[in-house]
Amino acid sequence: MALLDELKTAQKDAMRAKDKIRLGTIRMAMAAIKQREIDERIELGDSDILAIITKMIKQRQDASSQYRDAGRTDLADIEDAEIQVLQTFMPQPLTDAELADLIGEAMQATGAAGMQDMGKVMGWLKPKVQGRTDMGALSGQIKARLTGA
Repeated sequence: MALLDELKTAQKDAMRAKDKIRLGTIRMAMAAIKQREIDERIELGDSDILAIITKMIKQRQDASSQYRDAGRTDLADIEDAEIQVLQTFMPQPLTDAELADLIGEAMQATGAAGMQDMGKVMGWLKPKVQGRTDMGALSGQIKARLTGA
């Protein structure tokens, strides 16, 4: 549970530094993690925590764009600051070459031959790329490889 420990350490550091935005964002993430643990009566692993943080980033990106469309740049700036804090806990994004290698490996491991095998390939890849790439873009790349196969 290294990611949870990292969040707790970052929370203490933010308290000491009196960094209100960072502290508030980390507390929000910790609350979401705790809520899920209580609701499902399980202890979350790093991949589950990454999924929660990814979801929180996506929510803030949507809110930021809506605020900007409404002319509320002050609120959009707050959302952007929270995004930056959350992204510090995300793993390094995959390069295009690494992603292409993983897709090839997934297709070989699952024996994917066409579009009907899209679910198998995505299922194999998802735990390996969670939080490291945009899943929508990944889906498009897999489709391109499967239709070209």
